[in-house]
Amino acid sequence: MSVDWSWIGEHKGDLVSLSVSHLQAALTAVLFGLLISLPLAVLAHRVRPLRGFLLGLSNVLFTIPSIAVFVLLLPVSGLTRTTTVIGLTIYTLVVLLRNTVEGLDSVPHKTKEAAKAMGTRPLRTLLTVELPLALPVIMAGVRIATVMAISLVSVATYIGDGGLGQLFTDGFQRNFPTPVIVGVVLTLLLALVADAALVGVQRLLTPWARPRTRKA
Repeated sequence: MSVDWSWIGEHKGDLVSLSVSHLQAALTAVLFGLLISLPLAVLAHRVRPLRGFLLGLSNVLFTIPSIAVFVLLLPVSGLTRTTTVIGLTIYTLVVLLRNTVEGLDSVPHKTKEAAKAMGTRPLRTLLTVELPLALPVIMAGVRIATVMAISLVSVATYIGDGGLGQLFTDGFQRNFPTPVIVGVVLTLLLALVADAALVGVQRLLTPWARPRTRKA
């Protein structure tokens, strides 16, 4: 299976455009997934009877085939980027919700009691104590959800979107392997770059978690 390098040179602009579109769809879905999962995770953490229901519901949504989700959304949002983002957001919830709940659970009880003893209000304790300490676990979920979303964007090709997934369709229809290979490579690169960027963001947000270098 050979690669037609001249085809790549002739389509550089299209490849950049598709890569940007692909990444935008994935990151938008992760952002919405995070905005939805954070309050739900706090609710599940605070109200234990709801924990099993919310986590179970997210697991059920995750079992629905991705192409079926997009098809079911078509009567609502049509052949638009909105359909892609909604579908991807549903899939990110199972990872983001579970990791956020586990992150909040990992905060030591003594730490929360100390904040309470100092007169810190519950909301402030959540924002300044619990969420910062839970951030490493939450960010692990964000990284997984981001990579997963990047890989799933291509499925949206079946509804006229899909970013780099369009290269797969083009290559298969013309029995021309170059677009398929390029699409796979670019998708992997996007996932690697996004994951590395998130690692950097996590390091910036959690300076206390960095390994300390011993002074000579």
